[in-house]
Amino acid sequence: MGLVRTLNGATPQLGKDCFVAENATIIGRVVAGDNCSFWYNSVLRGDVNDLILGDRVNIQDGAVVHGTFQKSPTRIGNDVTVGHNAIIHGCVLHDNVLIGMGAIVMDEAIVPSGTIVAAGAVVLERMVLDPNCIYAGTPAKKVKELDPHASQEMLKEIASKYVMYSGWYSSGH
Repeated sequence: MGLVRTLNGATPQLGKDCFVAENATIIGRVVAGDNCSFWYNSVLRGDVNDLILGDRVNIQDGAVVHGTFQKSPTRIGNDVTVGHNAIIHGCVLHDNVLIGMGAIVMDEAIVPSGTIVAAGAVVLERMVLDPNCIYAGTPAKKVKELDPHASQEMLKEIASKYVMYSGWYSSGH
């Protein structure tokens, strides 16, 4: 298991069957639901504000989750995928969301259910995205609307695959 550290009296709380890679770092005011996975070199720094994650959230290799002191906690819903090297900072990600590799989501932004933020996109501070859409670019702009049912199912399936992958590591196979 990686570094799970108490800071200022706050100890991270992880739900059942969570996978923490050997060099993942989870510090302070972090609460995660069941079946979450924290991959290699990921960092969840709950030092200055709360980081609240639902069930089946996967924080992939090199991703960083943080909040803003006395301003913006980070809230992540169920079945959320945060891609490699993404930055999630003081924002809200609703259920069934995918944040692409290297994307950035800034303070007080809201990413609603069924939304995909493409690789390398930047969601600026206080942006409120539309549900069931793909956003890309810098700053992020809507590039495609998605079928609500299909997008929700696809995003749940991606999250469930990461539960399966983490099981490989947890079982030692």
